[in-house]
Amino acid sequence: MKASCAALAGALLSFSTWAVAADYPTPKQGDWVARDFKFHTGEAMPELKLHYTTIGEPTGQPVLVLHGTGGSGASMLTPSFAGELFGAGQPLDASKYYIIIPDSIGHGKSSKPSDGMKTSFPKYDYDDMVEAQYRLVTEGLGVKHLRLVIGNSMGGMHTWLWGEKYPKAMDALIPMASQPTEMASRNWMLRRIMLDTIRNDPDYNGGNYTTQPRMMKYAITAYGIASIGGTLAYQSQAPTAAKADKIVDDRLATPITADTNDFLYQWESSHDYNASEKLEAIEASLLLINSADDERNPPETGLTDAAMKRVKNGRLYLIPASTETRGHGTTSNAKFYSEQVRQFLQTAPQRTM
Repeated sequence: MKASCAALAGALLSFSTWAVAADYPTPKQGDWVARDFKFHTGEAMPELKLHYTTIGEPTGQPVLVLHGTGGSGASMLTPSFAGELFGAGQPLDASKYYIIIPDSIGHGKSSKPSDGMKTSFPKYDYDDMVEAQYRLVTEGLGVKHLRLVIGNSMGGMHTWLWGEKYPKAMDALIPMASQPTEMASRNWMLRRIMLDTIRNDPDYNGGNYTTQPRMMKYAITAYGIASIGGTLAYQSQAPTAAKADKIVDDRLATPITADTNDFLYQWESSHDYNASEKLEAIEASLLLINSADDERNPPETGLTDAAMKRVKNGRLYLIPASTETRGHGTTSNAKFYSEQVRQFLQTAPQRTM
């Protein structure tokens, strides 16, 4: 579950590589079509394709894993995430659990603007994405009850919505790198600037570009440095101007593989996110995992602490900041919290529909 900006740079590796590197069963891929899918705008698609990855057998306890913005099921299969959680004896041992990783609407191999519709693709938001995930799990895969929903960044925000929209659908929830509060403050301001920078590039041409807009790499790099990486880590990595320049130059030289319309839809889908209104509806046991140096979800505002008081069976694990943590990207590395996940699942009661 690498940081979303890194995923957008195309840092995806093959399923087979991770299956060998980590001791868990070979991932399997599939597609399912949601018929007559209606979006929050009133728009509809007669066929919405949803791609997904599964690890383990359907006889195992079902676990839904949700990726971050710009990611996919493939971007979850890293040594630092899957390699720490899905192997034999690990907290989400795939010989005991049935791991389900959807590509959310607009991501990976699921339906997205670049399939041909460009800017006529329906405008989706997080509620639409969660509804599509729910239909995939229940209708497509026939899973009626989940042991766990766990997600990172955007997937963490989706996890909050799962708990509120479908409170009886799971035993436990682990949202990570997220808050159940309105998308606002620096988090949205930086997103807005990034999106506007790309749209105002003449190369964008209202979404009818022939080559990817030149300003896209600058917008992505600026947003990434401002909102992910960790203050202590950056100071350690770039203590001089020369080293700071090297990091910037390397990032600007990294090819951007994301389609621009896909990218804009993915990030704009967060605009109306606000899980704060229905926190009391959450019934499942909940473990929120955040990092103390998370640039997008800074704990010092007190918003998270106030929200957690409204969650009946919830608690927070805050990863201490260090030169090893990576701010908002810290939770891409499960070594920081794998033991907390194990202990949480040992105590979270099983519930029925």
